[in-house]
Amino acid sequence: MNSKQFIKQHRENWQELEELLARMKRRKAAGTDLARFDRLYQKAAQNLSFSRTFFPDEEVTFYLNDLVAKAHNLLYKSQSSSMAQLKDFFQIKFVRLLFEQWKFVVASMLLFTLGGLGSFFAVIHDPLSIHSILPAEMSGAIDPQRLGENEGAVDSAVMSASIMTNNIRVAILAFAGGITFGILTVYLMIYNGIIVGAIAGLFWSHGKSYEFWAYIVPHGMIELTAIFIAGGAGLLMGYKLLVPGRYSRGYQLKTKAKRSVQLLLGTIPLFIIAGLIEGFITPSPLPLEMKYMAAFLTVLGLLFYAWSGWLLDQKRKRLVHPLQAP
Repeated sequence: MNSKQFIKQHRENWQELEELLARMKRRKAAGTDLARFDRLYQKAAQNLSFSRTFFPDEEVTFYLNDLVAKAHNLLYKSQSSSMAQLKDFFQIKFVRLLFEQWKFVVASMLLFTLGGLGSFFAVIHDPLSIHSILPAEMSGAIDPQRLGENEGAVDSAVMSASIMTNNIRVAILAFAGGITFGILTVYLMIYNGIIVGAIAGLFWSHGKSYEFWAYIVPHGMIELTAIFIAGGAGLLMGYKLLVPGRYSRGYQLKTKAKRSVQLLLGTIPLFIIAGLIEGFITPSPLPLEMKYMAAFLTVLGLLFYAWSGWLLDQKRKRLVHPLQAP
């Protein structure tokens, strides 16, 4: 049996389970519905186990995993508070999504890197080319010889809020670019890489690279991670619209847009942390070595967050029978 036959054979049961889920959430289910719901849930869990074994990387497996998870939560879990749901999302679900969609996040990073390397080598070859690469107001405001001149002289709270707002706007645009079949997302990733690479090239040509990166990496490690995730969310949606496979584009938009939105929402705390660092630590008079140390600690924090979330997800899969790996 191939996946198409498998879907055709069980589709009606899955659709009925979805309908019962919706009715039960609205508290409009009758007593007979509960018994039917339980039977359909058990069948869907069996279908999920079969699909994980024979179609592990196909859309039907992801669909069934979501369906069974929703049914399981409705059957066995009491209503949790909003704070508990948020905790569960950021601790486990967001990390799970990252591991499932890592290829798109990496693709986003590679696009950024491509743009950055191109503009970096162009500027170190000819520093004056920065005026043709960057907008006039940006290139005219950069002076490598005055780096760090205003340390401690900025309103950190205002700067932090402004930076957070700007970065979240970029992330939303990168995500929304998925609706253009990913074209806008690709452009934004490359363009932002070009800007960073050109500025890095200018400071390199003035012998100021060590100082420049000390002002970038403390917040940049988290900030760029969040931007790559948002870009990956846009690329995921764009790819599934461009190559829908055996499913309709409408179905792909519905299912992948949900995953993409969840990826985008998961980046908001990262942007907040990056904005706080950029507002309070980056412009501070701390020694450059301390700023590099702050960057190192943010990387460790990101790795620990991903690792602990993965472990919690694996523990949950082992404890919850219908969702355990085959």
